[in-house]
Amino acid sequence: MMNDDDKSVKTTPLIPTMVAHMMTPGVVQIPGDVSVSEAAMLLEREQAPCLLIKDTDTQFGIMTPTDIVKKVVAQGLEPHEIEVRTIMTRPVQFIEYDEAITEASILMMATGASLLIVTKQHQPVGVLSAQDVLLNPPRRSTRIPVVVSVVGQTPEPGLNYNAIITQLSHAGGLIESATQLTPKTNVVLAFSISGQNTPLTIRGKVLASEAPQVEPDDTSGETPTWHIDIQFTDLSSPDLGRIRAWALQTMPPSPHLS
Repeated sequence: MMNDDDKSVKTTPLIPTMVAHMMTPGVVQIPGDVSVSEAAMLLEREQAPCLLIKDTDTQFGIMTPTDIVKKVVAQGLEPHEIEVRTIMTRPVQFIEYDEAITEASILMMATGASLLIVTKQHQPVGVLSAQDVLLNPPRRSTRIPVVVSVVGQTPEPGLNYNAIITQLSHAGGLIESATQLTPKTNVVLAFSISGQNTPLTIRGKVLASEAPQVEPDDTSGETPTWHIDIQFTDLSSPDLGRIRAWALQTMPPSPHLS
């Protein structure tokens, strides 16, 4: 027998998991003449999966810690004497942030690339790794009450709204709200996951806000519902692990096992 929550979940179509939902936000970009030793310190300081090397206006490369180990350390070379352009990996594979994650998987398989640079209107905004694609569960349908607080430089900072999380993953979620939140708005989400005693308080940024579909002759006076896509930012390792564990636990059973 289905309960009311089960019925409610099916009213919200599942948004395909996009590259933006899984990527690591931010790209560290450096010119090709930087020394490997300087680049290594930058990798450590920024905790970045890679550096994007812009050697010329049209030539790019990627440098990872593995490149340093295999191409410099293992060869007995001096890192401060080697420029990053000499060890960077080319070509770089780019993908737009709003592409479906399945398209990223296809691109990785077709090119053999384990890292993709994510772009928005052709500007680098994040990094997507093969590990992100393979090991992280996609969004799950749910119905979780949440308090949304607007923070930062917004028209109405400090306001709190009650909403419902209808889709959730470690990278972000979709909420239903009677209040519209414009893209790029910074928010804090406070909610609790079933089976976990400690509430979550997570910062995020609004990626998109879908306008409600209202019929021209609608005179019901009902408050419209906005579907707001939020990407998590500054997510701590413990919180990431808790949401990832929840998503894996709620994974639908394989049809072959049913």
